[in-house]
Amino acid sequence: MFLHGFLPSLLEGAAITLSVALASLALAMVLGLAGAMAKLSRWRWARGLAYVYTTVIRGVPDLVLMLLIFFGGQVAVNHIALSLGHEDYIDIDPYVAGVITIGFIFGAYLTEAFRGAFLAVPPGQREAGLAYGMSPWQVFVRVTFPQMFRHALPGLSNNWLVLIKSTAIVSVIGLHDLMTRGSQAAGSTREPFVFYSAVALIYLAFTTVSELVFDRLRKRLSVGQRQGKL
Repeated sequence: MFLHGFLPSLLEGAAITLSVALASLALAMVLGLAGAMAKLSRWRWARGLAYVYTTVIRGVPDLVLMLLIFFGGQVAVNHIALSLGHEDYIDIDPYVAGVITIGFIFGAYLTEAFRGAFLAVPPGQREAGLAYGMSPWQVFVRVTFPQMFRHALPGLSNNWLVLIKSTAIVSVIGLHDLMTRGSQAAGSTREPFVFYSAVALIYLAFTTVSELVFDRLRKRLSVGQRQGKL
């Protein structure tokens, strides 16, 4: 039997991995936009907070952050709950811990990608929108953000490809993702090469499809843009 009957288990794990990656990307994009706007803010405290966030998160290994948030966060939550009179032990869901950790990590990287993309938008575009009578929010939504997103797309694409591979670290906190399912199958059959190769191929499929999607999106966003000549 193909993969000794473990293919459905691997596919279930792949679905969990993809779900973690997409949820983490959504959180990372929100944090990245907030961080980029904070770094470009006129308020020193906002710039300082964003600087500390990106420096600390990018300087600590992903695995350490995962273990710190899952185990350390669990202790902190239960300590706070106990001080408030809640005596039952609270377990942090591995899925939630994984999404929060990966989202926080890549939010720091996207902060820099989005900051550079915002700076690439000519300031005259915003001034023209304000002169036209738009509110600052309308200028951001209709003028600044679409152009910023086009500039940020290469960085967003690269970070997504790294993020989806980084989801493998959630296996260390007990989430039954693709990596965990592959490890269980390899241990049960004593054929690690077969199952880790299958896991690698599934990740390769994820990244290949992602590259095709981002390439199509890049072409779509480039419609109407003047192409430079070599």
